Amino acid sequence: MSDHTPTPDITLFFLGASRAIRIAWLLEELNLPYHLVSSPRASNGLAPDEFKSQIPTRMAKSPVIRDGDLVVQESAAIVEYLCETYDLQGRLLPPPQERQARAKVREWVAAAEGTFMLHALAILYARWRLPKAASTYLAEMEQGLAPNVHNDLNWLESELADGRRYLVRRGGDEGDTRGVVAHHDSDSISAADIMMGFSVDFIFARDLGAQGGAAHDWPNVRRWLHGIKQREAYTRAVKKTGYTL
Repeated sequence: MSDHTPTPDITLFFLGASRAIRIAWLLEELNLPYHLVSSPRASNGLAPDEFKSQIPTRMAKSPVIRDGDLVVQESAAIVEYLCETYDLQGRLLPPPQERQARAKVREWVAAAEGTFMLHALAILYARWRLPKAASTYLAEMEQGLAPNVHNDLNWLESELADGRRYLVRRGGDEGDTRGVVAHHDSDSISAADIMMGFSVDFIFARDLGAQGGAAHDWPNVRRWLHGIKQREAYTRAVKKTGYTL
């Protein structure tokens, strides 16, 4: 930590097989120390009551962080808070002078939940909640919802078509005479990859709208996803938390 960076006192409330892996991964990328309060899911797939009772929010959902006396919930809000507070070199969230890259990162951070997970969860909730009497309509319902997910993945596929390893190119803004910040590669990881990585992994793992998703479908997306999951920070986060999907 530099003299200008606050000293972290971070606790991460981590539910197994959840979005919380994003936060553990981001903390590892920033080399921030943190205390882990974790739990596997109960047999019904939900968070156990004992674990929920420890989470200091009304919703008692994971992920949540507590940093000193500050509590932050919701994945995107946590990511932005941690980047703005501790990523003072702009590794994961580009600084304001990198206008295009910063806007693009924030676009993907928003899309991870507001587009990709929104469309995928519609299918998952239909599987969970459709009355048995209507179960014969499930396949037709999924077929009707799947094009939304296909469109999302097609968008991501096109963005990655130039072979980049990570979602957002850095630097090169008009008026930014520095170009890429000196300590960054133009093709480097950002909060966009961390937020989007879980969403896409979840879609493929649960086959949510990606039916028939053979290896040749969305090859750039699959290449990108495989690559980001090889990062040391990601593997450390998985090992520390016991995460599986």
